[in-house]
Amino acid sequence: MHYLYGSKRGVEQKLVATFDGEQQLLAYVRWATLSEHDGVFKFEQGSSLAGYQGWSHAAQPLTNDDPAAADHNPSPNML
Repeated sequence: MHYLYGSKRGVEQKLVATFDGEQQLLAYVRWATLSEHDGVFKFEQGSSLAGYQGWSHAAQPLTNDDPAAADHNPSPNML
């Protein structure tokens, strides 16, 4: 499983979605990203990253967030 995290300045990163594969995760981030300026991202409203300013991913959990509480394999079709 692959873990997608959203981040904001001054706030700890949060698990926002999990994916079965890294390529699926990266494709989702490409779709969700509207723009990036000086390292600050703007994401599609309705995406798992909406409201965050950055993102990261890992093959292992980085936080104590419950993976069951995050979106699993979200896609643009879910909007």
